[in-house]
Amino acid sequence: DRAKVGVFVHWGVFSVPAWGSEWFWWHWQGQHDAAYESFVRRRFPPGTTYAEFAPHFTAHDFQPRQWAQLFQRAGARYVVLTTKHHEGFTNWGSPVSWNWNSVDTGPHRDLVGELGEALRESNLRYGLYHSLMEWFNPLYLADKQNDFKTQSFVLKKTMPELYDLVLKYKPDLIWSDGDWEAPDSYWNSTSFLAWLYNDSPVKDTVVVNDRWGRGCSCRHGGFYNCADKYRPGTLPEHKWEMCSSLDRLSWGYRSNMSLPEVMDEMSVIEELVQTVSLGGNYLLNVGPTKEGVIVPIFQERLLALGRWLDTNGEAIYESQPWRVQVENTTDTVWYTSKGPVVFAIFLLWPRDNVLHLSSPIPSPGTRVTLLGFAGTLEWQIQPGTGMLITLPYMLPSPLPPQSGWVVKLEGVK
Repeated sequence: DRAKVGVFVHWGVFSVPAWGSEWFWWHWQGQHDAAYESFVRRRFPPGTTYAEFAPHFTAHDFQPRQWAQLFQRAGARYVVLTTKHHEGFTNWGSPVSWNWNSVDTGPHRDLVGELGEALRESNLRYGLYHSLMEWFNPLYLADKQNDFKTQSFVLKKTMPELYDLVLKYKPDLIWSDGDWEAPDSYWNSTSFLAWLYNDSPVKDTVVVNDRWGRGCSCRHGGFYNCADKYRPGTLPEHKWEMCSSLDRLSWGYRSNMSLPEVMDEMSVIEELVQTVSLGGNYLLNVGPTKEGVIVPIFQERLLALGRWLDTNGEAIYESQPWRVQVENTTDTVWYTSKGPVVFAIFLLWPRDNVLHLSSPIPSPGTRVTLLGFAGTLEWQIQPGTGMLITLPYMLPSPLPPQSGWVVKLEGVK
């Protein structure tokens, strides 16, 4: 809850075709989507199988320390890596994923372990994303055919891997997914979570999300994700997290991504501010290439977020929702608080350089400052409707200044 900002990383064999989305295999061979079928025909030899992509997932340029430094400079306090997506390929040497893991094939490296070491050197918390299901695993398909009355897949694959991940890497967070086709009783979620919280090596520190079986989302779990890119309209009662992706159309890397499809700095800051104001954490996703490169446009966006947080982080990290989350007259002013201090985060710079806040109730001793700007700001009471704050003069420019500024209010109610 204190961390507020994390980076999500979707990386796997889907980074090889690098087209459509990380659901490539399913769209191609699960749904026989014509666009995917024609893409494979154009790019790959006849009869190509998905398994043949794995050797091309090389991670040749993967430098975990560089990733960790980038994520730290982005202002992230934790990082969540896909250890295994629904394709079943594991980014560590899983003992129950023979030849379909990053040590036996592809990179021939323990990607989960290497990133974990680098993150911990940088004092970042480590979260592991793990998909409970695997689209085309014969054991899973057999259980599904039996209406999930049998559990061969869970006993021989899912659970051994989850226990292995916890014992080997001691994660700070487990981000479960791929749960929606079967009830939690099929996945043995409760017995795993009981072990995790009572007997595992991370029992006192670990947190988990809410995807542990059909119908669990938004109802059970340490923190709620509810749905991808979830945005509640009002302050939720339970701790939650919003996961979002810099590439608006995919979580995994796409080689044909174009600039308008990438979130701009303003959109990232707006999502962060709205999420934290409503008590949430913001988990922002990047998809690295098959070689392990985080492309420059993603780096640029992450560093822009980091620069914004360098100035305005006081209003974000370790903050709490205030009694009012968003100004009722506009959706461009959002509030957070820290003890008696209130932060008003405004996303648009007012034309006349005067910021009108209707929610805070000032007192004679009220002090107003702008984060990143030396000195105090003048303000006056606007009878019956809050306060008017005179902002510093901005240099004239044909472009509106970048998004998001914070006034710090001391001595208001």
